[in-house]
Amino acid sequence: MNAPVDATWFWRLLHLSGYFLQLFFCRIEVKGRENVPLEGGLIFACNHNMGPDYVILGWTSPRQVYFMAKSDIFYYSGWLTWFLHQVGTFPVERGRGGRGAVTASVKIVKQGKALGMFPEGTRSRDGNLQAGRSGVARIALAAQAPILPVVVLNSEKVLPRRWLPWNRPLVTIEYGKPFPVTGDPANPADIQLVTDRTMRGIAALLPPKRRGVYASS
Repeated sequence: MNAPVDATWFWRLLHLSGYFLQLFFCRIEVKGRENVPLEGGLIFACNHNMGPDYVILGWTSPRQVYFMAKSDIFYYSGWLTWFLHQVGTFPVERGRGGRGAVTASVKIVKQGKALGMFPEGTRSRDGNLQAGRSGVARIALAAQAPILPVVVLNSEKVLPRRWLPWNRPLVTIEYGKPFPVTGDPANPADIQLVTDRTMRGIAALLPPKRRGVYASS
C-alpha cells in the first residue's frame, strides 16, 4: 500500500506503521480505492465501529486524511500536541453548538484537503449503522465539496483484550463513489437531504444485516 500522494513527510513515515498493524494484528482488504479523487476538497463519510477505524481509513486512503478532535487533548502535553498537528488532526472547541467544528472543517476542505468524518457521531457497539447526524452535510454544503461514503467491517475484532499473534482477523474497507452536493447550508431541508443520501450511500456498502436504521433504504 503506497503512501498518499499528498502526504506530508511525517504522514509518510507514520504510514509505515500500517505494515506493523497488518503483520501482528489484522489482515486488511481494500476495495474501491480507485474511486477516491486524488485532488480537490473531499469528505470521507465512514461508519464507526468499536475498532481502530481512524487508523484503517488513514492508512488505506490514497489521500492524507484530516480528522478533528476535541481541543482538550491538545493541552495534555507538548509532544502530543506536536504529534496531533503532524498527523493532520485539528482542534475543535466544545460548547459552541457545533459552529466551531463546522468552521474549522470547512476551512480544511476548502484548502483542497480530504476530511475524515463519522456521521453517526458515536461508535456503534453492535456494528449496525446508526442514524446519521447533520455535521457531514453542513460541512459539505458550506464547502461545496463532494462526499465519498466509506465502510469498515470487522475492525472491532482488532486489538482484543487477549491478543494472540496467530489471530489476525480480516478487516475490509470499501470506498464508494463520491457524489456532489447542492443546496443551502442554512436550509434544514437541504441538510436533511444530503444527510439521508450520505447515510444511504454508506448503507449500500454494508451487508444487509448491518444496515441498521437504513435497512429499508
